Amino acid sequence: MAELLFREDPYLRACEATVVAVHEGGVELDRTIFYPLGGGQAGDTGRIGDWRVIDTRKLGDGVLHVLEKAEGLAVGMKVPLELDWERRHRLMRFHTALHLLGAVVKAPVTGGRIAQDKAHLDFDIEMEKLAKDEIETRLNQLISSCYETRARWITDAELAARPELVKTMSVAPPRGEGRVRLLEIPGVDLQACGGTHVRNTGEIGRLAVARIRSEGKRNKRVTLALA
Repeated sequence: MAELLFREDPYLRACEATVVAVHEGGVELDRTIFYPLGGGQAGDTGRIGDWRVIDTRKLGDGVLHVLEKAEGLAVGMKVPLELDWERRHRLMRFHTALHLLGAVVKAPVTGGRIAQDKAHLDFDIEMEKLAKDEIETRLNQLISSCYETRARWITDAELAARPELVKTMSVAPPRGEGRVRLLEIPGVDLQACGGTHVRNTGEIGRLAVARIRSEGKRNKRVTLALA
């Protein structure tokens, strides 16, 4: 299993790694700063030496760095890694913003997605209870309050005993290692989450509620954009 450096330091932009497997569409490494698609968050892009990383996906217990071309890579090679940092940081800002959105809208979360230009959550709630201006105002109050975020770990057994820590009905937190990562915004939100986040809500910047629309009987979608 690859060492997932982004779990402990999501601000790490570059490192060196060793190639452990080469596939037709990409490469696996012994360690990585690239976050693979999951939990609604898009996979990272960047460079591995001279090779362009166009996506990052999970592959069994490892991480597949999807490349434009994989020719020239071989097992055992040591290669430098570099993220498309501006893109990653936007994903971190949006991911943290969705934690705030889930704290503002008091309803079960049925789905969500994080891209570099927008992000959304789907809620099991009546449409008339979603007031755009009220949500936007409360979100920006939480952002401007500059709450520090904290990541910590609990065991699988502890998570099983606290089901309220899993707040997204459609996405299960990553398990199987005996422990699960939590993201805490003290006094605001606490939930299981394996994604990447900013250190302080102030980094998110001002948000706008781009739209609120129905995606079905149990899915009312609130989409956020950077103002």
